[in-house]
Amino acid sequence: MEPRDSTDVLVVGGGVAGLTAATFTARAGLDTLVVNDGESILNRNAHLENVPGFPAGVNARLFGDLLREQADRNGVARETGRVLSVERAAADGARFVASVDADGTVETVRSRFVVAASWADADYLDELDVTIRDAGSKRYVDVDEAGRTSVEGVYAAGRISEQYHQAVVAAGHGAEVALTLVHDSDVAYYHDWVTPEGYFTDRGREVPPGCEEIDAAERERREAESREVMREFFADPHEEPQRTHPSLVDDELGRLDG
Repeated sequence: MEPRDSTDVLVVGGGVAGLTAATFTARAGLDTLVVNDGESILNRNAHLENVPGFPAGVNARLFGDLLREQADRNGVARETGRVLSVERAAADGARFVASVDADGTVETVRSRFVVAASWADADYLDELDVTIRDAGSKRYVDVDEAGRTSVEGVYAAGRISEQYHQAVVAAGHGAEVALTLVHDSDVAYYHDWVTPEGYFTDRGREVPPGCEEIDAAERERREAESREVMREFFADPHEEPQRTHPSLVDDELGRLDG
C-alpha cells in the first residue's frame, strides 16, 4: 500500500457493497479510498442469475472485475490491506484515523468519513464505540434506515449491516449509503445524472451539481466506448476457477495433511 495521508472517504471492504458505495462517493467529488483484504464472498457464486441487466446471468468473478473497473474509471483509489483499527482523529479536517496493515507495514489513513463494508469483520470499529450486535458467530453493525451508525461520520453497507446476501441488494444498499454520506457532507449535490444537451439549460436552468449535459456526438462516443469495454470483458471465458466455501478448502487441506 502506498503511504497516504488523508482521504475524504475510507471504504473498508472491496466487495459489491463497498465498490458500489465508493463509485457513488467518488462521482460526487469526494476523494475515496477502498482498502480491501481477502476475497469477496461474491466469488463463491458459481453463476449470478438474478442481477438486473444480465438476462442469461453473468460469471461472478467477471461481475467483480466489472465493479472494480467502474470504480477505477470514476477515480476511486483501491489498495490491498487490512484495516486494524479506526479511531477518532485530533482535528485538522479529519475525524478519523485508520491503521492499515499492508504486507506487514502499518500505515495510517486519515478520513472525514468511514464506510464499513467488510463482511464479516467489524473488530476494527471497536475503539469507536460503534453499536455492534453479536449474533452467534456473526457481528452486525447497527444502522438507521439510511445506513448511518451510532457514530457520526461512520456508515455501514451490505451484509455487515445485516442486508440480504444477494449481490443486487448489496449494490443497492452500497449506493444508498453512499448517497446518505454525500448528503451529510458539504459537497454540493443534486443528482448523479447524465442528460441530453439542453435538458436543463434550454429551460433557463443551470445544470445542477452532480448532473451533466452532453450533446449527441458525446453520447455516441460514450456508447461506443461502453460497447468496446464490454466486448473486451466478455470476449473470453473468465480465467479464474470457481470458488467454494473456505471451510471446505480447509477440510480438504486437513485431509491432505493427514
